[in-house]
Amino acid sequence: MTPKPKSLLGKFLLWRAKHISQDRFVLMLSILVGFITGLVAVILKNTTHFIQELVRSDYLDQYFNLYYFAFPLIGIILTVIVKRIINKPISEGIPSTLYAISRRSGFLQVYKTYAYLITSALTVGFGGSVGLEGPTVGTGSAIGSNLGRMMHLNFRQRILLMGCATAGAIASIFNAPIAAIIFTIEIFSLDLTLASLVPLLLASVSGAVTSIFIQGNDYLFHYKSLAAFEISDLPLYALMGVLTALVSVYFTKVYFYFDELFTKIKSTGQKVLLGGLSLGLLIWLVPPLYGEGYELINTLLNGEVISIVNQSILYDWFSGPYIVVALLLGLVFLKIFASVFTFGAGGVGGIFAPSLFVGAALGFAFAYLINQSGLSTISTTNFSLVGMAGLMAGVLHAPLTAIFMIAEITAGYDLFIPLMTVSAISYLVTRSILPHSIYTMQLAKRGDLLTHNKDQAILTLLSIASVVEKDFKKVKPEFTLGQLVKVVSRSKRNLFPVIDEEGILVGVLTLDDFRTIMFDHSLYDNTYVSELMSPPPAVVDVKEDMSSVMKKFQSSGAWNLPVIENGKYLGFVSKSKLFSVYRRKLMEFS
Repeated sequence: MTPKPKSLLGKFLLWRAKHISQDRFVLMLSILVGFITGLVAVILKNTTHFIQELVRSDYLDQYFNLYYFAFPLIGIILTVIVKRIINKPISEGIPSTLYAISRRSGFLQVYKTYAYLITSALTVGFGGSVGLEGPTVGTGSAIGSNLGRMMHLNFRQRILLMGCATAGAIASIFNAPIAAIIFTIEIFSLDLTLASLVPLLLASVSGAVTSIFIQGNDYLFHYKSLAAFEISDLPLYALMGVLTALVSVYFTKVYFYFDELFTKIKSTGQKVLLGGLSLGLLIWLVPPLYGEGYELINTLLNGEVISIVNQSILYDWFSGPYIVVALLLGLVFLKIFASVFTFGAGGVGGIFAPSLFVGAALGFAFAYLINQSGLSTISTTNFSLVGMAGLMAGVLHAPLTAIFMIAEITAGYDLFIPLMTVSAISYLVTRSILPHSIYTMQLAKRGDLLTHNKDQAILTLLSIASVVEKDFKKVKPEFTLGQLVKVVSRSKRNLFPVIDEEGILVGVLTLDDFRTIMFDHSLYDNTYVSELMSPPPAVVDVKEDMSSVMKKFQSSGAWNLPVIENGKYLGFVSKSKLFSVYRRKLMEFS
């Protein structure tokens, strides 16, 4: 007789199993996750804005530029202090989530349900030049992951709940439920089936409705009007696609260059001072770099460029239309540096908002330059919007998200053709130079990235440690044939690793290598294993990615390969077991 569960959760799960089907339960959880992540997005946004209002109070107006220099550093210091208190790694939200899917079976630690909230609010609230989207997605994914664990969901359902959290978060932030679903599918490489689409729809709507209920039905970006699309402007939109691609490549390369640079600095204090002071200096010189930058985007969309350049102390020495273009292009490149300094110093945030900022400034500068040159008269608003789409498509490798995101958050569906043109060109050019996005590049280098290629995704989910077999009888090179025969009599295998005194693999023996002489007693005392063994066709490291292992099987033609750990013998991995585990994972993943 099965004992009755004592906890409330156990009783609920037992009741649920009797009365609610698994598929229906997942649908209910997707609505709950969408609501929670929508609430998280609202809380994070309002907390961040509250901090910004405190530090930008009327009392400090007379010292405004000076405090622009100090506050980002203060925010970084507070963030690092919180990190020390939590005393666990707080990496970027979306890459961390992608890694959890590929290498941790979709499990995210509980502390990530609150760590991103606190640290990103401090970073951005005090002026850190990053966004809140990544931390919101990271928080939501952690909630979805832990909820799935509590409810005893399988791997596929946990991943789906994490995707629902992402959709709910993005829908809540941007009030763009369709783009939120597309973003989840593009970034998380989820299969678009009816079983996954309906929960994503419910979570996305739930997140958006939660945000609307609390904050009202308001779009993130505002503009006066859009100019009608003219077919004669298509070459300029195509050129805009190329420009956004080049800037996307520059953005990504600068990001990873400084990431490596700051990684080499072992002292946390040095990182904080170097990154924080550099960030403060940039924001002191160019105040629009402060925070996420959505104020600047709205200003550009409404064509109020003079109010932007007037904020910079550099404008006191320079004036004129082409100086405006120079300052806007300066914003494009300085925002990139401000973002990487924020990350390098120890700040927590996302890359989504900086991408939109850079795209809007680039698009406006391009249109403004064309208008001033007299070559044509084009809408700065239109080009600011498509510039945002181009940077999203290039930096995030998410062209469909870029198209629908900008269309939804601006209600500018009249721009579909320009958005499609710029996003497609930007994505194709960027992808030809950088095969992976800013989110996935490091994961791909380590072999930890799931893609829409199902075979590759399954291989990524497998690890050598989970399939290594250790029931092989070990022999030493100095063993005689007689000793070897005794080992064979006790073995269930016909493969024998040859190990030296230090546990290092020096060769392998198969039964076929000595079958013809194993009953010749005259050779028992004067024939040694070192004479019979042969080098392995290939050797596998326990940390090696599965794609590399499969290539070794293919090139060597072997059915078993030895596995080493820290240079020492661990066991063997067999092709037959790999195929068996692969089929099981495929059924679980589909």
